[in-house]
Amino acid sequence: MASKNGYKSNELFQAQAHLYKHIQSHLMIMSIKWAVELGIPDIIKNQTQPITLPQLISALQVPQSKTTCVQRLMRLLAHNNLFVITKKIDSNNEATEAYGLTPSSELLVKGTDHSLSSMVEFITNPTLVDMFHHLGKWTFSEELTLTEVALGSGGYWKFLQQNPGHLKRYNEAMESDSHLIRSALKDCQPVFEGLDSLVDVGGGTGTMAKIICEAFPKLKYIVLDLPQVVTGLTGSNNLSFVGGNMFEYVPQADAILIKWVLHNWNDEDCIKILKNCKEAISGKEKQGKVIIIDIVINTKQDEHDMTELKLFLDIAMMTVHNGKERDENEWKGIFKKAGFEHCKIFPIFGFRSLIELYP
Repeated sequence: MASKNGYKSNELFQAQAHLYKHIQSHLMIMSIKWAVELGIPDIIKNQTQPITLPQLISALQVPQSKTTCVQRLMRLLAHNNLFVITKKIDSNNEATEAYGLTPSSELLVKGTDHSLSSMVEFITNPTLVDMFHHLGKWTFSEELTLTEVALGSGGYWKFLQQNPGHLKRYNEAMESDSHLIRSALKDCQPVFEGLDSLVDVGGGTGTMAKIICEAFPKLKYIVLDLPQVVTGLTGSNNLSFVGGNMFEYVPQADAILIKWVLHNWNDEDCIKILKNCKEAISGKEKQGKVIIIDIVINTKQDEHDMTELKLFLDIAMMTVHNGKERDENEWKGIFKKAGFEHCKIFPIFGFRSLIELYP
């Protein structure tokens, strides 16, 4: 039987399930945070093999009354490919369920070069999560960013500078993200080969710099970031830190690297940054280039989950920073306005791409 709006009852029930799934989706990230707080990925990693529920309970030392809670947590996470459930033969030659790591939970193991546990801690910080309860108010506000509405004037960057604890979490999250790129450097060595000097614009505390300097020890590498970010940081023979503002000046070099920075800014600001980058590479006898690592939305070719992630991040950039994620045409539009005529796009960093930009 159809309802007044023409939908059949089974269609409405399917729609209800679809809606409820998304309404409850916050429980997924909170369950991931729960597992990280308990150290479950670390426990399984230390075992070097899948672990049974009794073994996991023993390692966690939780009360007996919470045994089923842990089992139900693992059931949800395994259903979403955060862990894998396998069969393990015990001493009585009986098969029991055991939990193993997947590539996703491998990224949650703390203390590794590819750990993203600090990113989980940063994203699930209550202050950051609470901001998104103000989206309706922000929509009708004259303020540009959600941060200004939820946390006061000054925007997100000022908030970080005024709150050392949040700044520490932010830096740790960004450092963990940069570490993961190490594995892909071997696939993009030609991008950096032949360069004598490179400026990392908005390079933070230098995690990406150290990774690239390790791979290219002859490269003179400069990290440019705000003075309060780089003060006290020490470099090496080929790595130095410079305090400055990318909207005012970028030091000259053969190439400029901008990793996951431009999506924080609107088109006008991106054009200003890129014009400064163009000026920095134009003083070279040989033509310089700008290397961008950022998101390129491609709804026609990306899988559903990949597109969904990029669109989630677009909402985050729009609301928190007045920035945006861009598709290829949008990128090319700001490149042209900044004075760049040629670009190459390589989707080699998962949900992000490497872009080479030439005047």
